[in-house]
Amino acid sequence: QVQLVESGGDLVQAGGSLRLSCAASGSIFSIGAMGWYRQAPGKQRELVATITRGGTTNYADSVKGRFTISRDNAKNTIFLQMDNLKPEDTAVYYCNADPVIVTPTSLGINYWGKGTLVTVSS
Repeated sequence: QVQLVESGGDLVQAGGSLRLSCAASGSIFSIGAMGWYRQAPGKQRELVATITRGGTTNYADSVKGRFTISRDNAKNTIFLQMDNLKPEDTAVYYCNADPVIVTPTSLGINYWGKGTLVTVSS
């Protein structure tokens, strides 16, 4: 059973910083890309940032220059450093891992965490 567990969400004032973490646990052989997505109230889930196993990153235009995604492959963990937070960053942030491969011969599966709430006050 593979689980993704996010942590680090909190209430912060505009201009502040937060660091989110997501750890994948369970029987894991390897993980391809991992990333962060967010969903604000009344809106669709959107991509925030992704990172490949080799370290290639991709960011939504709205967070470029403010957020930094990083990864520890040995610990199957990713991080999201969020600086200069804005009220519009308020959302539930979800961790994603795709694909997660549990044995060398198995197919990859897409996994999601349950989310962590980030609230930015003005």
